Amino acid sequence: METVDSGYDFSHVHASLDKYVQDDLLAMAASVVLDGQAVVDFHMVGHQDREKERLIQADSIYRIYSSTKLITSCAAMMLWEEGQFQLDDPLRDYLPELGSLSVVMDGANDVGLVEPVAVEPTIRQLMCHNAGFSYGLFAESVVDPIYNAAGVSAPTATLEDMVRKLGDIPLAYQPGRRWQYSVSVDVLGRLIEILSGLRFGEFLSQRIFEPLGMIDTGFHVPTEKHDRFCANYAPVNMLDPMKPGLNVVPDTLLGDYLEPKAMESGGGGLVSTIGDYTRFIQMIVGGGFVNDARILQPTTLEMMRTNQLPDGVGVQLPNWFMPDTVFGLGFAIKTAPRPDEGDAAIGEYHWGGMAGTHSWMSPASGISGIVFTQRLPGFWHPFSHDFKRLVYQATTM
Repeated sequence: METVDSGYDFSHVHASLDKYVQDDLLAMAASVVLDGQAVVDFHMVGHQDREKERLIQADSIYRIYSSTKLITSCAAMMLWEEGQFQLDDPLRDYLPELGSLSVVMDGANDVGLVEPVAVEPTIRQLMCHNAGFSYGLFAESVVDPIYNAAGVSAPTATLEDMVRKLGDIPLAYQPGRRWQYSVSVDVLGRLIEILSGLRFGEFLSQRIFEPLGMIDTGFHVPTEKHDRFCANYAPVNMLDPMKPGLNVVPDTLLGDYLEPKAMESGGGGLVSTIGDYTRFIQMIVGGGFVNDARILQPTTLEMMRTNQLPDGVGVQLPNWFMPDTVFGLGFAIKTAPRPDEGDAAIGEYHWGGMAGTHSWMSPASGISGIVFTQRLPGFWHPFSHDFKRLVYQATTM
């Protein structure tokens, strides 16, 4: 990846990522720093597959898990720009399977204790995770075991199957009441299918990946690219994830990526390279435009990075409260800096994936960062926080 000489010193950024690999906490890391749309730093360290002794490459392919959500949210807003829906439209207008939802009563420990929805969930709420859905992954609600038993996110299920199953499961809470990480963005993928008349993956390919030149991004890894697919790792000691040692882990969560599958998960199903994802982020920070391709209008992206949650509602993941964080249409938004980040972090919008694929954009400084690894769990791992802090220090302090 070609870089522009910026005069910034990223040596501490590189040293931090290198140490995580040397300490056997990560198998690999690749990172990009943008100043505006210009790539001012690109760094790689480690192996895409240690067991096969394959070094990380610029075109190594990663499971990006929930980094998929940013792409799905942009895809939906393309249809919003075309007048295909309004943000406050009830979901039932487009997804009749969700027209008879009930809600688990507040404080109930029995999923059979339900009440009617007070207000029908909307597309806006779907995009900012406060429509009432759960995930099934985190044992956060009494509905989660039903999600798992029903195979809501099963690799063999289509998005249509998912929505039909959700119609039979109570919501975890009344729409609009709280932020809860959920299958909402998968439901958004089904909405895109209905409005576009295309299968979700086809829409993404035609409207986003092909215009942006994201040639290695999709819902599976084709045969001719298998040798570029990263292994996925987890700590040897899951009770002490900062203890050295990694094991290869199988793809049980969303199924095998080496063959096409029914589930095209808008919430977490894509694979990509750091180069492809960099072009996507360049589009976002460029106001929806990069490489002669217009994906979104600047005003739409500005709205997407504006808080959409009710007053007093913040971002609360199952084992981590995100301090000073609200949520827009697909992006988390930081309202105050973390230690050693500086005021340039105020207004930063971001998200990441469960195996450690993170991106963040700072409108105040014009600096953006992307860092990829393959490590479960990687969403809360300190390597990405150290990366961000050191990039801010190198570019804004």
